[in-house]
Amino acid sequence: MQFLVIQTAFIGDVVLATGIIEKLHRQFPDAQIDFMVRKGNEGLLKAHPFLREVLVWNKQEGKMKNLLKLLRYVRTRKYDKVINVQRFAATGLLTAFSGAKETIGFDKNPFSRFFSKKIKHIISDGATTRHEIERNNELVKAFTGDDIMKPRLYPSPADEAAVKQYRHSSYITISPASVWFTKQYPVDKWIAFLKQLTNERHVYLLGGPGDADMGERIRQAVPQLSVTNLCGKLNFLQSTALMKHAVMNYVNDSAPMHFASAVNAPVTAVYCSTLPSFGFGPLSDKRFVVEVPEPLPCRPCGLHGRKACPLGHFKCAYNIKEEQLLKVLDN
Repeated sequence: MQFLVIQTAFIGDVVLATGIIEKLHRQFPDAQIDFMVRKGNEGLLKAHPFLREVLVWNKQEGKMKNLLKLLRYVRTRKYDKVINVQRFAATGLLTAFSGAKETIGFDKNPFSRFFSKKIKHIISDGATTRHEIERNNELVKAFTGDDIMKPRLYPSPADEAAVKQYRHSSYITISPASVWFTKQYPVDKWIAFLKQLTNERHVYLLGGPGDADMGERIRQAVPQLSVTNLCGKLNFLQSTALMKHAVMNYVNDSAPMHFASAVNAPVTAVYCSTLPSFGFGPLSDKRFVVEVPEPLPCRPCGLHGRKACPLGHFKCAYNIKEEQLLKVLDN
């Protein structure tokens, strides 16, 4: 059997889709499984033990030209099943014309009418809220069973070795950034939280190269603490390896939350404008959600984050109390 799984959205979406890889491998241990991602996200799946190949779509340069190039390659593979986790037209086109024996995707994809099987995509029907891994499982459960498998990442021995130097004492990590403003707990709030900590545990700040300045602002604001700014210094899997051994990992509603879940690391997810009930919450055995304690009529202000608070006050972040983040360390 040959499978292709397609998820060319954001980093966190790719992580959540790895549950499908786990399930396909368990059900078909001898199958050849390929996974398609957007350029930049392939590092998540480097040396993945269950994948034959990671296909990379460069969406930034020659988007459609590169998509058609990928389509030609996909057709040579003669897959038994192409499983499209995305709901956008470009990958729907590739799926529909992949030449696979069976094509599976969500009904919200504009090309779903051409799929062999289309699955209803439900965020919430008013009575039932589904996690994204439950929605993804709907794509494969007809031939793999009803049970749901969690996402998983596989830091290599080299990734583990790269962060070994940082695991010399008890520590927490904070991933302070998010692509979306209203999903990001404000810098001054992270600083206020850190000022409540003792020097008992080391603090590592995690993020990409673009988050380095933010990390430095946080580090310099708490000179009394032992804080290391690692933003831009670790790749995805190295960050995940470091998170795996932390006492606690503090994250926004963003990709690092899913990194923690994918290695079952303890995680505290801070939700500002979005809600866990949208289906993207933490999955680790030890997990906590921190959100504004009182209901706000403006929250949520959308399914995804926004570039700014529509009302200008950002109460969904600023009304969260530092004590809410502190108390999880005692659990």
